[in-house]
Amino acid sequence: MKISLDVFGGDNAPIEILKGAIAAKAEYDIELALCGSTVEMLRVAKDAGLSLEGLELIEAGSVIDMHDEAKAVLRQKADSSMAVALKMVADGKADAVVSAGSTGAFLMGATMIIKRIKGIKRPALGAIMPGTAGPYILVDCGANAEVRPEMLNQFGLMGSVYMKNVLKVNSPKVALANNGAEETKGTDLQRDAYLLLKNNKDVEFCGNVEGRDIPSGEYQVIVADGFSGNLILKTVEGTASFTFGMLKDMFTKNLFSKLGAVLLGSGLRELRQKMDYTEYGGAPLIGLKQPAVKAHGSSNANAIKNAIRQAMQWASSGVTEEIQKAVAGNEDDE
Repeated sequence: MKISLDVFGGDNAPIEILKGAIAAKAEYDIELALCGSTVEMLRVAKDAGLSLEGLELIEAGSVIDMHDEAKAVLRQKADSSMAVALKMVADGKADAVVSAGSTGAFLMGATMIIKRIKGIKRPALGAIMPGTAGPYILVDCGANAEVRPEMLNQFGLMGSVYMKNVLKVNSPKVALANNGAEETKGTDLQRDAYLLLKNNKDVEFCGNVEGRDIPSGEYQVIVADGFSGNLILKTVEGTASFTFGMLKDMFTKNLFSKLGAVLLGSGLRELRQKMDYTEYGGAPLIGLKQPAVKAHGSSNANAIKNAIRQAMQWASSGVTEEIQKAVAGNEDDE
């Protein structure tokens, strides 16, 4: 299996991307194609004392930065590290792609270069989130700010298939993010989507879920439009950072609190690891013909390594084929 990697996408590129690739190569049975300026990759690796032995270097002439328009990946910077990595998948030269670069450019590039599964109206970003009872996927978390009810219905299907095939959750429970648990809550969008999900034979729909109940992990798939989903995602991330900041202040306040931190050391480390987004890798862009994983813009080496692992698992999971069958079956029913 081969994964193409956008080495120059993200806040910590290229050094952390290279470190993550090296770690993934050492840990997993995988081929990696590193897309970017080969001269710069070799220079950075040499300066950091890193060996790129066993990694394929693919030349790319430019870089998509955060100031570029999303469409630049298709036009002005069609030779960028991101575009080259995406084209490798579209051309069958790689099985999946990972990038920590511009979200807008990645969404547009992946949709137009790799293309959607037939019948899927919009691909959706699915953030894997830590919950009390286990991880859950939030679909959509930023790709589609404006959606129609049938799109939310497909998000529920795609999230369910992903959790079942990649994270091995049997019969994942699906819930619609809303401002109340009752079936009549929300706008026309939520009410109409509720009815579609309720009648969708391919998902185990459990109704609405309020924001305060999402982190419990009781539901393994949370369906939302991209605007609301992104607010949920950023709120959870911010709450986690705030909580750990407060804990750090508390446990370093005096000698007694430091002693308490020592006694609770293993439990605190376990909690931090459970809440650490780098352990989950990235957000799959579900609904494409081939796997594409959007890593966090501030990803470190560990996050990149796990995003590569996630891409590997997805590529060998049968997610795309199962979504294709489900969508084709729904079209036949209509």
